Amino acid sequence: MHLFDFLTQSFITLLVIINPFAVVPIFLALTQKDSSDIKKKVALKSCFISLLLLCSFSFLGDYILDVTKISVGAFRITGGFLLLLSAIEMVRSNVDDIIKKCTNEESNVDQRISEISVFPLSIPFLAGPGALTSVVILMREAGEISFQAEVGLIGVLVAIIIFAYCCLRMSQMLINILGLMGTNILTKVFGIILSALSVQSIINGIKSFF
Repeated sequence: MHLFDFLTQSFITLLVIINPFAVVPIFLALTQKDSSDIKKKVALKSCFISLLLLCSFSFLGDYILDVTKISVGAFRITGGFLLLLSAIEMVRSNVDDIIKKCTNEESNVDQRISEISVFPLSIPFLAGPGALTSVVILMREAGEISFQAEVGLIGVLVAIIIFAYCCLRMSQMLINILGLMGTNILTKVFGIILSALSVQSIINGIKSFF
């Protein structure tokens, strides 16, 4: 696979899995009573933690596979199933249902503000199991292509997280444009694309395994 094709495929895959647009209404709901400065800090912290997790998994992926003696084929099949579950959840669920689950929890306001950047914004939304699994597989594929592909993949991760940060900072404007219905539609479309990508990952894993 050519470098450009790999990076393009990686960008689309990770953008669909991370899906910053779906996080926007959740971010707004969780920070609706907070000042602009607090919203900025929460957005920055959640994106930084997500990038740190994703980059860590991308670099430690080979080590994890070697130590646990898990074959690339088995990992791709497992990753494909995880992505498929995420895709099904994206297609079936509504963003407003997720918001209710997140906002119904009672806790101290200051403690809640300090925690929401980690959970649920970073984990499981921006850096969920599907994204973490995908970066491990993609980094392994990048290593088979070239060092430039590995560097490019990190660049793709940085670009997507920066885009996610911009979405969170412009969350009010985006939700005014898209609305909950638009966000739900976009999430379901991404879910359908992710379903196809997950099935392809399973097929590639079976081919690699045999």
